[in-house]
Amino acid sequence: MDLGDIVNMGTELFNNKLGDTAEGIDNSAIQDALSGLLSNEEGGFDLSNIMSSLTGDSEGGLASVVSSWIGGGENEAIDSSALTNLLGSDAIASFADKLGIDVDTALSGLTDTLPNMVDQATPEGSSLLDSVGGLDGLMGMAGKLFGKS
Repeated sequence: MDLGDIVNMGTELFNNKLGDTAEGIDNSAIQDALSGLLSNEEGGFDLSNIMSSLTGDSEGGLASVVSSWIGGGENEAIDSSALTNLLGSDAIASFADKLGIDVDTALSGLTDTLPNMVDQATPEGSSLLDSVGGLDGLMGMAGKLFGKS
């Protein structure tokens, strides 16, 4: 599944979550905002940005949440403060601004949308985790990639 497919699915999820609040927001605006929030410089889905945020998560709570999105099984929920920590308040504010909605509304939509997007971007998540030595291996790989140990 490429970024376009993931963003299209995310757009539908975001619209469904917000319901009437999303009325009047053009789907292409949501697609552009999601692409900007979750893509890398090459235009691909930036899972590494999400994973790099986990290297500083010493409590392991956020790491277990995101690993549930990547692995098989049910996706754990994420609350708005954890999502803000994961993506950054500036990125969330920019996303909301692009859509002309307030940050709380954006977070409400993203708390449901993001887990499903990551899940869809990693359809063979359990094999991905296994291939790098589980969550610890993935965290270590992200740490090396982003200069964290």
